[in-house]
Amino acid sequence: MKPAPVSQEMMNRLISDQQDEITAYHLYHKIADIVKDKENQRIIRAVAEDELKHYEQLKGITHQELKPERLKIWIFYQITRFFGLTFGIKLLEKSESQAIYSYNEQQEQVEGLEEIIKDEERHERELINMISEERLDYMGSVVLGLNDALVELTGALAGFTFAFQNTRIIALTGLITGISASLSMAASEYLSTKQEGGKDAAKSALYTGSAYVATVFFLILPYLLVANPFISLMISLGVAVGIIFVFNYYISVARDLDFKKRFLEMATISLGVAGISFLIGVLIKEFIGFDI
Repeated sequence: MKPAPVSQEMMNRLISDQQDEITAYHLYHKIADIVKDKENQRIIRAVAEDELKHYEQLKGITHQELKPERLKIWIFYQITRFFGLTFGIKLLEKSESQAIYSYNEQQEQVEGLEEIIKDEERHERELINMISEERLDYMGSVVLGLNDALVELTGALAGFTFAFQNTRIIALTGLITGISASLSMAASEYLSTKQEGGKDAAKSALYTGSAYVATVFFLILPYLLVANPFISLMISLGVAVGIIFVFNYYISVARDLDFKKRFLEMATISLGVAGISFLIGVLIKEFIGFDI
């Protein structure tokens, strides 16, 4: 049975897909230039050439000559450089999945899309299998440092805020608490990794400690910039939620995990501990009479 003539709406969708293909071609080549692993680089360039082939196939249907979207290329390239190959590739993979969905909808009305669909599905498998990045190998250590810093320090800062009500003292106390805890966590991670026969205990400890110290810095910063301790606490809690959001989005993309569930769980624990600690600070000030 001969397919029905391509409607204008379908033609517009094909042109949009064609635009995505030529953009992906240039983007994959640009990313390949910063990939050090030769095999990964070869796969990315092969995928880029497939995208160019798809562009030419769609061009045969649309009869349109299109240019790549330079802004999109720049944005995805910068994301890949800043957040790493895994995160950048996974975002591109999401785009590939959308392309497959689009082509599956159109293949009954347009001849010649079956080969493109097979190529796009192969891209997903190859891109997933090729990814190997150090920062993800040690993501468990980062999670450990980040989680502990968020739970412990948000709670401590909430308690200090009501007990002391002095931003400088709160910041100093929080900094001492945070740095001491980060050294303790790094040492514990080192010993734990070594005990379990991990390949690089020192690097695991470094990732854990670094994540902890970075979190401490951002949580204490409001107390150094704002005079009112209660406003500082609100800002610090907002920063904590922001860190949780960014980190969990990164992990959800890089590891194909449920973002909403992880974000809500981590935010609830951190803010819940902060609330309990704030009440403890109130009780200490009220019944013990500790004041500064």
